[in-house]
Formats: sequence, structure tokens, C-alpha cells
Amino acid sequence: MISVNEAKHIISTNVTALHPVTLSLLQARGKVLAADVFATIDIPAFPQSAMDGYAFAFDHLQKELIIDGEMAAGSSSTVEVAAGKAIRIFTGAPVPAGADTVVMQEKVKTVNGRLIIEDEQLQRNSNVRSIGSEIKAGELALPKGSLLTAAAMGFLAGIGITEISVIPDTAISIILTGNELQEPGKPLAYGQVYESNSFGLTAALESLHLPVHRIYKAEDDLEVLTAILQQALNESDLVLLTGGVSVGDYDFVLQAANKCGVQQQFHKIKQRPGKPLFFGTKNEKVIFGLPGNPSSVLTCFYEYVTEALSLQTKRPLQLKTVQTVLTKDCKKAAGLTHFQKAYYNGETVLPLAAQESYKLNSFATANCLLQLDEEKEEYKVNDPVTIHLLPV
Repeated sequence: MISVNEAKHIISTNVTALHPVTLSLLQARGKVLAADVFATIDIPAFPQSAMDGYAFAFDHLQKELIIDGEMAAGSSSTVEVAAGKAIRIFTGAPVPAGADTVVMQEKVKTVNGRLIIEDEQLQRNSNVRSIGSEIKAGELALPKGSLLTAAAMGFLAGIGITEISVIPDTAISIILTGNELQEPGKPLAYGQVYESNSFGLTAALESLHLPVHRIYKAEDDLEVLTAILQQALNESDLVLLTGGVSVGDYDFVLQAANKCGVQQQFHKIKQRPGKPLFFGTKNEKVIFGLPGNPSSVLTCFYEYVTEALSLQTKRPLQLKTVQTVLTKDCKKAAGLTHFQKAYYNGETVLPLAAQESYKLNSFATANCLLQLDEEKEEYKVNDPVTIHLLPV
């Protein structure tokens, strides 16, 4: 068995970013730029009014100016402002030729078609956005590696970008193993349990804005599982299997992975829950064999699968780490790192009851995973600890 840190290091050295794709701007939301984006035009492309007000030539400022027409946003008029005159103008409109200054409407009076300016602070070029004042043609708009947030999307649209090169979403398949699994809503036969891992994993992935490509259900049969795994590998960048990773007579994940040419990177971590976690690769494909117990599945997903997804998509998908203090004593055996379901109130953390790997009831109310270190056996109230915040 290897340590938690060793497992995460192995993942970090064996997972690479997905190949870039070109998408329309709307399809690229939330993804990471795979190449620098440069402006192709000046923004703004013309002198632009920053206010509703009146435009005029500062050198010809007089006690009164004659109001001579107006200029609205979107206007293509070629009107020119003569000396001694001003033109009514609106925010976003082109500043007409002959004018270089805009006075805001709150600081003027109009009397019989004449403009009286009452702004002692007014200067040349006031309230005028100069050509290229946001960005000039040829300048770097957003660098490679930028996350396409709402503001980034708006900025790129504003400079006329319609398509960009990005790191795509990971294509993810889930394979559920176990003859005992029954679909929720159907009657349970003796010995059956309702399948819940696909619901938990799908929701966890959706919280990261990653869709599930396909969900398979495999019988506890080596040939069946091998065929399904091969199909999933052909269709996906990352495959998650649940169950079948231990050493029982019906645990076929390791054998199926081997038959499919998957290279084992590690199997079994010194942790609880989720000790039998499997991680393998095939070329650039990533495979995780998660334990079958629901709490183990989600714990391993949050602690390890998110690491791989972050590397594939170049997005910050790992859980946020926070240092805090305990509000309850904890004991554990040395030799295993424990990830306990816990509740963080913003200042301290409380370990919850029902820590067993088959129980999800406490996970349902937890908002973090409490990490208790491998060699430490006893924690006291107010001891410093590390927690990983769960996504909402």
C-alpha cells in the first residue's frame, strides 16, 4: 500500500491535459483557453461618449453654446460640431468630428436652445473614451490558461471573438458492477440493494460542470466487464468503475483492466474509507476503480478523481483546503489516513457520526472531509486540523 501523498503524486505525474478543440464562444463557457487570444480591432473603435450630455470642442468653450442636433448610440452620422456649438449626445455614441469633450447633463442648463455649462472641473477630453482605450488591435486580450468566466465571455464577445481554442470537458463514463444492485423505484429482492453510486457521482460531476457521457451496468462476470470497459475506454477520457476492486471471488476490475491493456499505477492506499482504490492509465486514458461502498466512492472521487479531472481540463476542480480546529476529541489507529465526514461552521469543525463506509446519511449533511493524518492516533478539542470543503 502507498500513502495518500504518494497516490496524489502518482496521479499528478500520469495525467495530462486533453487536446485542445475549437468551439464557439457560447460553447466554451467555463473552460480554459488553450491559446492566447489577441484583439483584432481597437475597442472602442471610435471616440465614444461615456455619459449622457453634450459634446463640444474644449478650445471653443464659451459661456453659452448653441445646441445643434444630437448623436445617439449606434449612430453612423458624419455630423461635425462647429465652433460655438454643442451637440446632444448619449452614452456609447460616437463623439462627432470637431468635438473632444463631453459635459454630463447633470451639470448644464438649457435655455432657448442654448447650453450653459456649470462644471468648473471640466477638462479637455472629459467623459470621452479614446480609440483603443480598452484594448488596441494586436494586443493580448486573454492569455492561454485563462478560465472563461462570465466576465471573460463578455469581454471576448465585446472584441468580436466568435470561436476560440479551449481545453474541452472530460468525456466520462461510469461502470457500475455488482449483481446485487437494483434500480431505485423497483422492488428489492432478498439480498439486493438500491444502486446509489451513479446518482452520487453524476451529481458530484455536475457540481463541477462536467457531464457524464454514459453509465454502464456490468454483471459480475469477467468477460462481460472486460467488454464493457473496453467500450468505455474507446468512448471516454476517464472511466470510473464502482465496486469489484477488492480481492473477492467476484471482484474482476483488476483483471478486466489488465485484459484491456490498462497499466496499473497503484492499487490500495493507506486510508479509510477507500483503501482498495485502483488507478490506471492506457495511453492518455484514465481509469479509477472505486470501492463499492457509497461513502468510499464519494470520498475517493473528491480526494483523487478531482485531481485527475483538474489536470485533464486545467480547471481548479480540487477541493478547497482550510486549516481549522476540532470541537470534538477523535481517536484512530495509526497507519491509515482517515477522511471523516464533518461539518465546518466557518470557524471550527465537528466530526459527524456514522463514519462507516457503507453509510451515506452523515455524508448527506457534511460540508467537508476532515483529514486525520496517517501516524497520529489521538486528536483533542482545539487541535489544528486540515479539512477539504465539499462543493455545494
